[in-house]
Amino acid sequence: MDLETVADELYGLRPEDFTSARDARAAEARRAGDRALAGQIGKLRRPGLAAWASNLLVREQPEETEALLRLGEGLRQAHRDLDGAQLRDLSRQQHVVIDALSRQARQLAERAGHPIGESAQREVETILHAVLADPDAAEEWATGRLVKAFGQVTGFPAAADGARPRPAGTERRRKETRPARRGNNNGEDNKAAAERRRRLDQARQKAENAERELTARQKEATEAGRNADGAKERAKTLEQHVREVTDELSRLDKEQHQAEAAARKAREQARDADRRVREARRRAGTAADQVARLETQGPPRSVGRA
Repeated sequence: MDLETVADELYGLRPEDFTSARDARAAEARRAGDRALAGQIGKLRRPGLAAWASNLLVREQPEETEALLRLGEGLRQAHRDLDGAQLRDLSRQQHVVIDALSRQARQLAERAGHPIGESAQREVETILHAVLADPDAAEEWATGRLVKAFGQVTGFPAAADGARPRPAGTERRRKETRPARRGNNNGEDNKAAAERRRRLDQARQKAENAERELTARQKEATEAGRNADGAKERAKTLEQHVREVTDELSRLDKEQHQAEAAARKAREQARDADRRVREARRRAGTAADQVARLETQGPPRSVGRA
């Protein structure tokens, strides 16, 4: 038993099972005489719901995980290169991928027996945004042992060293407050340097505008996703109502056919009864006529003996 194996096991469990399993593993290490390992295991922290759902995503969807990591590398590189076209293309992919992955994480959590709500799903989205912006966050997330959500990410690194994200405008403010360099006073050099600064400022401004547009589009995508969920639920409700109405129509149609059959049978029975009445009336008339004839003939005469 080693710390890596135990950590992989524990962070794959549901949050409510984490603490008891961790304590059991720490006790097992102590019984084996490895107090150092027991102490390390005991320090492992139970993950929050959003972190746990993100860990599920990493463990259950390795292809999607790798795709998100590649997208993050591309976005960070586009920000460093100030490549507007590439940035716009990858940014469009970003909100689609994050929305899809956060929904997958919620579905995986539900299948694992511990559903998460919309608040935790939004935290998952925050984690995924951090993964795209920060290589350190991406590396930590990819282990599948995340403990809590990352803080809100407000920008991408602009330097080639891949530093953690900084709020938009930080780098420009640092340059503005940096002392002026002493160098060649040649006019042409100064003019070229000024032109480079101007172009760099324009590029940074475009990057900041793109960042703001990206944030707005992300909000729109999130709202659209919620609206889509509501529409889906309404569609399911209407579908159920249609099925119920269809079943009711089928039942009424069957009852109508039964009623029509009963009506036909009743009409036939009425015609038979009417025919029997006519026959009985005819027989009664015949009998009455016979009685009348016998009455008109008078009593029979008696015959004397010879």
